[in-house]
Amino acid sequence: MEFEIEKYIRDVQDFPKKGVGFKDITPLLNDHYAMVQTSKALLKLVGDQKVDVVVGMESRGFFFATILAYELGAGFVPVRKPNKLPCAKISQEFTLEYGTDVLEMHMDAIKPGQKVLIHDDVLATGGTAEAVCKLVEALGGEIVGINFLMELSFLHGRDKINNYPVQSLITY
Repeated sequence: MEFEIEKYIRDVQDFPKKGVGFKDITPLLNDHYAMVQTSKALLKLVGDQKVDVVVGMESRGFFFATILAYELGAGFVPVRKPNKLPCAKISQEFTLEYGTDVLEMHMDAIKPGQKVLIHDDVLATGGTAEAVCKLVEALGGEIVGINFLMELSFLHGRDKINNYPVQSLITY
């Protein structure tokens, strides 16, 4: 029997704002079997690609990005919202489906030429992923892939990052 990740993702309407349909992954995180199977599926997306660093976006991207980094023998770099990182950092503003925001990364997080895998839980409008790509490239990293648990294809986020290899486990 094949693992069905969709069974572990709950829809929450009008969160975080009215009109937004939120995909809640906490049931997935709460189930050991589901976490293991999801981790294996995300690793399969990477294949034999060399990865030096896995970048995870705040905050739900952290869950599986750290697992990927561990399994790939790579470092982990957190991308955070403003004023959450203590050392010298670079910033990138972006738009999302319900407003604008800013992301930050430590200036010394990625060395020039490092192979970087970017991971987040969901690809929606693509603003977050596009901002992270700009941060990674500003530091000289080479993006070898961007992967997601899920993609909301009706929001066309892939269009903003179509210059990179993009994969997701499930598409809505």
